[in-house]
Amino acid sequence: MKIFVCFALFVVCCAQVPAPCESPKQWTGRRIRMDRYKQFYELAEHYYDEMYMRTFSKEEREVGKERDYYAKLHLYNEGLNYTLNLKTMQCTVTKLTHSFRRVGIQPDARFLFEGEYGAAGIPAESIIAATFGGKFDDGAEYLVTVVEPDCIPLMFDVRSNTTDEHYEERYYDLHLGISDPSVFIPPKECTMIPVPS
Repeated sequence: MKIFVCFALFVVCCAQVPAPCESPKQWTGRRIRMDRYKQFYELAEHYYDEMYMRTFSKEEREVGKERDYYAKLHLYNEGLNYTLNLKTMQCTVTKLTHSFRRVGIQPDARFLFEGEYGAAGIPAESIIAATFGGKFDDGAEYLVTVVEPDCIPLMFDVRSNTTDEHYEERYYDLHLGISDPSVFIPPKECTMIPVPS
């Protein structure tokens, strides 16, 4: 009888591990990005579109004691990165060095831990968040923290030895959908620049 009770408790405990959920495929929000290797800190208005594999950010970037402002458009289907310096209005067009990074829980992600943020035990004063981890197809490792049960991303961390990706992103003020689809059109300052082949 004791063995049956222990087995039943084991089954109940195993059944409580959060399963990967589906994050929103399109959203607009604010992003904080930090890269300790490149020593920069960035605040951005961020647009994320998983359906068409593209992102846009209007960034305020601090590197050391210097501060710059950029508009960055990443079109992963085309493999292009448009960067417009908002101070000088100079544009650069480059090839992307990595594949699209889906901000959300990957299908093969493993559950790591769950936590409560805010005033625990007080109704409507906290959120439950789950953290998952894994590897992308190119070997880059990631961690993603999402709010439960809606699967809204809070944090996304990428580490790669093959690309220059060593960053942590935190998201806030997220709104579902794309509030301004025109941000995914390359800036007019970039249209005269030859596209790298």
